[in-house]
Amino acid sequence: MSKSNETTPNVPTLRFPNYSSEWQVSPMGKVCTFRKGYGISKENLSSDGTPCILYGELYTTYKTAIAKNIKSKTSLDPTILFHSKKNDVIIPCSGETAEDIATSVCIPYDDILLGGDLTVIRSDLDGAFLSNQINSVRKYDIARIAQGKSIVHLQADELKKISIAYPTIDEQQKISGFIDKIDERIEVQNKIISKYETLIKGIRERIVNCGWQWKKLDELIQEGIVRLNRGNIIPKHQKDNAYKYPVYSSSTQNNGLMGYNDTYMFDKELITWSIDGGGNFFYRKKHKFNVTNVCGILQVDENVYSYRFIAEMLTYQHSKMKFDYQSKAHPSVISSLYSLPCLPISEQNSYCRLFIALDKKMQIEQCCLNKLKEQKKYLLSKMFI
Repeated sequence: MSKSNETTPNVPTLRFPNYSSEWQVSPMGKVCTFRKGYGISKENLSSDGTPCILYGELYTTYKTAIAKNIKSKTSLDPTILFHSKKNDVIIPCSGETAEDIATSVCIPYDDILLGGDLTVIRSDLDGAFLSNQINSVRKYDIARIAQGKSIVHLQADELKKISIAYPTIDEQQKISGFIDKIDERIEVQNKIISKYETLIKGIRERIVNCGWQWKKLDELIQEGIVRLNRGNIIPKHQKDNAYKYPVYSSSTQNNGLMGYNDTYMFDKELITWSIDGGGNFFYRKKHKFNVTNVCGILQVDENVYSYRFIAEMLTYQHSKMKFDYQSKAHPSVISSLYSLPCLPISEQNSYCRLFIALDKKMQIEQCCLNKLKEQKKYLLSKMFI
């Protein structure tokens, strides 16, 4: 990889050696054709039908690999549906946010059936190269032309006006092949993390099925072993020298972190849960932090229960429940729904050591994943114009 000659116009910052010619710039409508897929509803899906890609599948975990891991099949007559060609690029016609719909995928196979809320982009360009450009340096250009509020739409006529830049087909394939290698490493890293998550779930399951006696939270509250409360109304601030203590709220994103405050409510282990955010539980290790009023607080007699252990037990039970975002997980609701096993604190601590070791492994793998994603983001910003 080498830096480009800055005197040459229309070239990226980073290029592979032996490439020096200027890139062409053109509206997509001049080098691409556009059409929609065919409407495939849930009622048309079948376990033994023909493979197809649906609009919603572009928002799965492995966006770049969706076309290589096709799961949906349709019972509709294939002769009436739209068939992909290898190298086609697909992008949603609509989505919840403008940035969501600026997400494209290159199809690596012929004859994949494409759902109706997808725009199919066909050209002589390398599809993976075009898709990577759409998903990076053209992402915000595309987001700006999306129309709508609760649901945003992306019209093909507007998409045709977006300019793209491209070198020779050989250089396009060189770039897309390089990015694909990074995507493969990201996918492997995701699978490693998924295996650890599966292992942790299996350990929870084993504990639950060990035959221990269980007690409802409301019974443990009456015995004085468990206490349930709510946090306080707390303003949020950006982190700085004064506002340095985390404020946790009901969000399930970013571990519930909402902002920072200049004072703190707790400096101890604790369990919180999201009252407004679907009831998710969070283990809070000992540190100075705050909890808002839409967050529940669970405290225990530490001679009877380990916070780390019961966090896993509550998380397991929550995974079996159907808490929607319209339901409020108030303390009175939580106390009647959840239970804790009665086993010696020494046994709990043994399990805790195992969970902590797996957490450390997960953190290492997540750190590697984050670095790969940062590397890809950087390269996409420098290898395209």
